[in-house]
Amino acid sequence: MNSKVFMVLRIVLGLMLLVFGLNKFFHFLPDPEGMSAEAGAYFGALMSTKTLTLIAIVEVVAGLTFLLNKCGALMAIILMSISVNAVLFHVALDSANIAPALVLLVLNIVVLYGYKDKYKELMA
Repeated sequence: MNSKVFMVLRIVLGLMLLVFGLNKFFHFLPDPEGMSAEAGAYFGALMSTKTLTLIAIVEVVAGLTFLLNKCGALMAIILMSISVNAVLFHVALDSANIAPALVLLVLNIVVLYGYKDKYKELMA
């Protein structure tokens, strides 16, 4: 992959993660409209168990690592679990608002592919 393209995609993913992660703490973006009662109940459960706080911390840390280009390969692997779960949540409970989750998953896969040389020893 072209290094300039990879750098731009890595920075876009980092900014996206930083904004959405910080939004979970400071609530500066409007809440999504049309969320079902089941999705609201699920989010309530995530908030009451502080799981959403952990997700926000991982998103902020991953965003910073991608922006600073430090430990990005590790964070891309860790972030994959959040990306897949975000897409599965939207497929099952809130399909109207799936676009950001799909963008997150696609960018995460692209960044994983960009770091493929770092994973060669891991896969050997």
